[in-house]
Amino acid sequence: MRLIQVAKILGITGQELRTELMQTDFGVKPTDRETTDNLAMGIIRFIARKRGINVDFSAFESGAHDEGAVEEKSVDTESESKEVAVTTPGKKEVEPSVNVLRKLTLEDVPKEAIARQQEALKRQRTAASSSGTGSRVSAPSVPRTAQKQDRSVHQEQIKQKTGPIAVPGTISVKEFAEKAGVQVPKIVAALLKNGILATINQEIDFDTATIVALELGFTIEKEQGTVSVEALLKNDLEQLTREEDPSVLIERPAIVTVMGHVDHGKTAILDAIRSANVVAGEAGGITQHVGAYQVETGGKRITFIDTPGHEAFTAMRARGAQLTDIAILVVSAEEGVKPTTIEAIAHAKDAGVPIIVAINKMDRPNADPDRVKGELAGHGVQSEDWGGTVPMVPCSAVTKQGIPELLDTILLVAEMEELKANPKRPAIATVVESHLDKYSGPLATVVVNTGTLSVGDVIGCGGTGGKVKALLDEHGKRVTEITPSGPAVVSGFDALPRLGDILQVFRTDKELKAYLSLYTQNAAHTKKRGFADLVTRLSEGKLTELKIILKADAQGSLESIEHALQKLTSGVTVAKVIHGAVGDITESDVMMAAAGTAIVIAFNVDAAPAVIKTSEREGVSLKMYDIIYKLLEDVELLLKGLVEPVETETVTGHLEVRGVFFTKGSEMIVGGKVTDGVLKRNAFRIQRGGQTVGQGRITSLKHVEKDIKEAKEGMECGMRITTDITIEMGDVFEVYSKDFVKAT
Repeated sequence: MRLIQVAKILGITGQELRTELMQTDFGVKPTDRETTDNLAMGIIRFIARKRGINVDFSAFESGAHDEGAVEEKSVDTESESKEVAVTTPGKKEVEPSVNVLRKLTLEDVPKEAIARQQEALKRQRTAASSSGTGSRVSAPSVPRTAQKQDRSVHQEQIKQKTGPIAVPGTISVKEFAEKAGVQVPKIVAALLKNGILATINQEIDFDTATIVALELGFTIEKEQGTVSVEALLKNDLEQLTREEDPSVLIERPAIVTVMGHVDHGKTAILDAIRSANVVAGEAGGITQHVGAYQVETGGKRITFIDTPGHEAFTAMRARGAQLTDIAILVVSAEEGVKPTTIEAIAHAKDAGVPIIVAINKMDRPNADPDRVKGELAGHGVQSEDWGGTVPMVPCSAVTKQGIPELLDTILLVAEMEELKANPKRPAIATVVESHLDKYSGPLATVVVNTGTLSVGDVIGCGGTGGKVKALLDEHGKRVTEITPSGPAVVSGFDALPRLGDILQVFRTDKELKAYLSLYTQNAAHTKKRGFADLVTRLSEGKLTELKIILKADAQGSLESIEHALQKLTSGVTVAKVIHGAVGDITESDVMMAAAGTAIVIAFNVDAAPAVIKTSEREGVSLKMYDIIYKLLEDVELLLKGLVEPVETETVTGHLEVRGVFFTKGSEMIVGGKVTDGVLKRNAFRIQRGGQTVGQGRITSLKHVEKDIKEAKEGMECGMRITTDITIEMGDVFEVYSKDFVKAT
């Protein structure tokens, strides 16, 4: 008889029985599991007498203690269950029922029968407790062989996979078995059956895996691999999201960017669409951050990106992140077209995205939509009802007039664009905002371009990586995954990503480490494309148009130069002014040039030091002229040169340092006298004792308290410079300029 059965008969635990066996020498070790029936009966009588427990032995005379007999008991309520009476002297007899499962699993047992059995055990425990007997009623026991078989069946059920299994191009036999939930020997046997001898660590291709899957009765699908580091460095979303198999693509929501002039109601329009008060929480009613939101209309979703003007839109494009599918241009029906409106039109046209015009503030008494349409037509945006191709919707963010029509128009344009994505591949997403939270660490608002982003995914983004700890939707609620075109706030970055960075999901930490290592190496050797590279691509036929951003001092000069540039052509390459405006060069102009691979040409206007720094960082060429024919001549050389230009260096003048007034990091303010030539805001070499000790750049020039463009020979001036060398009295600045001339 098994000792556990002895404990059950006595109504004690196995631990209590082992204690009794240690105190009294029955010839049975506490670690033994079985003993003879006669010795077991003696142990039961001794312990029962010692503890004052009365045991009814009539059940044992019929052989009920035999384990085989116990196994014949069933949970079926219709069968009679044999009972063992356990009582103590002077107490009312309690007869708990001990029903033992005969089946190896509970799969075929009715739930009602299990519930009745559990209820019966509960009543027995309650009765035993209230009687104060101190006896124990144990749960039904299951034979050890049955427990093992039941456990193996349960594990088999856990491992069983349902639905198609994603498999990469090549996979090891072991990994394939884990993904499919099949034992490795079965995989090896299926391979042998098809004439392939493979070990557990050997890799098989996708076609071989397909044959094995058919053999074993499950289906697989090809897993989209992660993109190359080179593709991520270029941030070319078109290349990153390209699919080899169009059949896996499904329709995705449109991603819409709202642009327009300040205070024309961009956020108010979006507020009306979302029916949530965003403007009230912003200082002065001006959008202070970049947000991404998703709304549902007509059974379909639309993702909106609310940007402060078009700066974020341009910054993302400057880094290659062409995220927007449709641009909403908000124009006030009262004020009409403004300079910022013209810039937004230029940005949208250069990006090649469809434009929808929302003529806002139609509730105002001075609203004149026809005047707005006329002004827009003057900038190449022709309304549909005027014979053009651009939808224009009169609306009001206050009264909600035209909002349903605007949403219907977006859905119509999105349907014509046929926007699709693959939700089953590793996610590709674009960062539209990032900030450091004192509780959660680095956070980034992203919009998923393709694939599905899930909690726990290993991610790389620019030069940083991490693992997705949490995903929050636009309402701040935690979600487990984000599908294509969906916005989310991602937590889990090791460092703060930049605006426009591309987020890529990797399968393992090992792949992420390899990516970050390669990214660091490539980024160190990757420089922004400069002017020489632009001309080289023109000469090689890689570009068919020279994009120009033109800034001038007056409207008349702007129009005449733009008209003259339109006539220039080399037969293959043409000059195209993608944006023209009056005023100094701004950072927005530089970022637009970086986004569209363009150059900035200025006539009789200047650029601030911060703008010059931005142009150097983004690799944008700034060309400044004060003679129109020289401007046109240089552009013509670019178009017709067809030979990579040669960089020439010209020394323009020298200055002797006579005072150092301010030093902060790499910036200094110094004063001196021009000994020869002319000084402009150019680069210079620092000469000390007849030797060159370093380089720098002049960022501004002043004479007395007046800003000047140049300082001539004999003039004393002050200047703000940037350099890594500590300037000393008596140093000589050799100022020079670089230019590119046509090679001969």
